[in-house]
Amino acid sequence: MATKEMESTVQMRLYTLTKRQFVLVFVAFFVAFFLTVIIGIAGPPIITEHTLQASEISESEAKLTTGPFRIDTGILSTFNQQLWILCQIKLNGTKPGTALIQRFHLSVKLLGRAKDSSYHLIGTNAYNRTRELNCNKECKPLVILHLGYIDYPSYVAVVRFHNLNLPKGIQISDIDFQLKYYNADFTQVEIWFRFVFLVLTFMVTCMFAHSLRRFPLHEWSIEQKWMSLLLPLLLLYNDPLFPLNFLVDSWVPSMFDSVFQASFLCALLLFWLCAFHGIRQSERRLSFYLPKLLIVGVLWVSAFTLSSWQQYNELQDPTYQYKIDIGHFMGLKVLFFTIGAIYLVYLVYLLIRAYSELRAMPYFDVRLKFLTGLMLIVLTISVVITGLRFGTGVLQDNFVADLETHYDNSAEFLTFFGLLNFYLYTMAFVYSPSKNALYESYFRDHSSFSMLNESEDEDNIYSSHVEKGQIASSDEEY
Repeated sequence: MATKEMESTVQMRLYTLTKRQFVLVFVAFFVAFFLTVIIGIAGPPIITEHTLQASEISESEAKLTTGPFRIDTGILSTFNQQLWILCQIKLNGTKPGTALIQRFHLSVKLLGRAKDSSYHLIGTNAYNRTRELNCNKECKPLVILHLGYIDYPSYVAVVRFHNLNLPKGIQISDIDFQLKYYNADFTQVEIWFRFVFLVLTFMVTCMFAHSLRRFPLHEWSIEQKWMSLLLPLLLLYNDPLFPLNFLVDSWVPSMFDSVFQASFLCALLLFWLCAFHGIRQSERRLSFYLPKLLIVGVLWVSAFTLSSWQQYNELQDPTYQYKIDIGHFMGLKVLFFTIGAIYLVYLVYLLIRAYSELRAMPYFDVRLKFLTGLMLIVLTISVVITGLRFGTGVLQDNFVADLETHYDNSAEFLTFFGLLNFYLYTMAFVYSPSKNALYESYFRDHSSFSMLNESEDEDNIYSSHVEKGQIASSDEEY
């Protein structure tokens, strides 16, 4: 049995819920989550794709190995958010089962066409990069360039190949240039749902803060203290600055979005560590937080660097790819997965310790069960969705670079946003003070406590009508 000094904390709604109400809480969570999934499935696709064939835009077949290829993107808007240009080379004369790997140079001259039809050269000169042609049954698509935000209403890319020396008997039959950009209809869906989640989160945050206004901070439970931090971070996760992406021609709003998302997700990871450890330890000094902050801090730096590294370099050179600096990229990726594994081991250790010490203690066991159950639901759904989206691609080198081109429909966007928002809303409801909030200091770890569980209403997890006199008398016996 755990021997720890019991702290006085505000009685949470969690203690007063009946079994029937508990089931209704989880049913409401799943209904809200699946409703967003259904809306997402019915929504527009995230990425719009348009294909141009080199045989149509080049002057003669002889130039298929060199170019130049003039690729016109057509009219774009800020609602298209980003632009990718990829190419897939089609070969004739390859034998089945024969792999072909050929490195060659690529030069790209990018022009932005303004509203007055004048062309503006982006960059001081043409961008030169090395690409690797990898073909088996068919050649893998090659990323020519990526623009993180749309600065002009239209673009023209002039592409040339250099030193593309194919083996004898193998010829290029054609080249497919693929233009990918965000669907404007999806962008409108994204704006509206971000706004709806932002308003809902603001309302939940205000209601939760209002419910705790009568109680001093030192009497809040560790869950209530963390909820007062996570809810404002959820506001940032929903990104109140998101509309600036369409009002300002700058990379700054998207960079803030990366910071907000990384900060919220890492704060959620830190909450799980602190909750499972802090629920059985009332004194939480620097030594309590330091190892947790160190682990999650490294994860935050790694996640933010991985998400913003390529974004920053693409501002200088739209043809940049992580493979150019693959050594540093792989080192950072190994660090991220290593620290992630350490985090999981530490979390499982704290979870086992908490259950071994507190599972027989009334009120503490229900806190553990609810926290663990809802956390496992969120983690399971996240892992399943990630697996369905990327499969084994999570472990491949191109995982980070291809993240934003793997969305198939709006459901994948709404799933993650809805899951995390409804997770926080559920915890805010359950961890808010009960109507007649008592203090947990009255609910000591005493053997007589078991009698309080045998309420006349067997549906009650714990009775909320415990008189102070009864508890005081039981204290005197001990």
